[in-house]
Amino acid sequence: MTRDHGEPRAAIVGLAGPVLLPEEAELFRRLPPLGFILFGRNIVDPVQVDRLVADLRHAVGRADAPIAIDQEGGRVARLRPPHWPSYYPGAKFGQLAQVGLAPAARAAFLQARLIANDLHLLGIDVDCHPVVDLAVPGAHEVIGDRAFGETPDVVAALGRAACEGLLAGGVLPVIKHLPGHGRARADSHLELPVVGAAIDDLRETDFAPFRALNDMPIAMTAHIVFSALDPQLALTESALGIERIARGMLGFQGVLVSDDIAMAALSGSPAERTRRVLAAGCDLVLQCDGRFDALIEVLGAAPPLAGEAARRWNRAAARRRAPAPLDSFAAREELDTLMAEALA
Repeated sequence: MTRDHGEPRAAIVGLAGPVLLPEEAELFRRLPPLGFILFGRNIVDPVQVDRLVADLRHAVGRADAPIAIDQEGGRVARLRPPHWPSYYPGAKFGQLAQVGLAPAARAAFLQARLIANDLHLLGIDVDCHPVVDLAVPGAHEVIGDRAFGETPDVVAALGRAACEGLLAGGVLPVIKHLPGHGRARADSHLELPVVGAAIDDLRETDFAPFRALNDMPIAMTAHIVFSALDPQLALTESALGIERIARGMLGFQGVLVSDDIAMAALSGSPAERTRRVLAAGCDLVLQCDGRFDALIEVLGAAPPLAGEAARRWNRAAARRRAPAPLDSFAAREELDTLMAEALA
């Protein structure tokens, strides 16, 4: 960071399009977010993405500013053919786990390692992946085949393999959607889901994969009301939920980043949402829609990253490392061979 730039704010933000606009660059210089997240609207081809990533880091004056993306495989993938390969959805690994957990974990590792290679070549160093929500029959399809399976042990094992693949490739994983979105019967992009199950039951089911992965560097919170604990507020905005579930029951001590505060599950202005999320105990607020007026509000309301939140981020960032060697052709061949059993 240079003297011309402000202190990084407790926010990760999106931008409008495939190039950094002058007004965005000026705002990010004055009120820099900690980092950025890219979506399909920001993606054209590898040369363009590489330039955009460089421009974003230049705008905030930090060469190590995190650049995030949602690259899961399946239907949630911002990088797509013809410039980038397609990958399998989480449910396919769960199908392979019915044949054998070891080959399924190996396949999950290989896919994440290949995704990390794609991202690292572009300068992207955070992947909002893996989904470690359970697949719950009768729930809304927003999670659906993104989930690894219906049982906590399988989801935790495959989630850990995916995290390890990303970390081996120099990319920080973000486990989501803590403490579990799979049971929701509504899409939090469109409305606020309410889950009425008993907390003791959730502890042994939906919450269990997050507890098993509480050593991971970053987790994304769910915009879901767990009415047995806090009947009024989504966990993202609930100090009770953050303290008792995320930090307490699950023992998660890494960075907590909200899901996108532009989603319809939350109410109020972008500034109001930002203040509530950070006051509840999230370390970072995520604003994804790229609207310039919303960016002004969010970055104006988010304070500089400081205190325990900054220490958590520094610990997470320290886990970024140079990628281990990878023969991408051999890795893809092994992945496809393993997955052939799941697809047979």
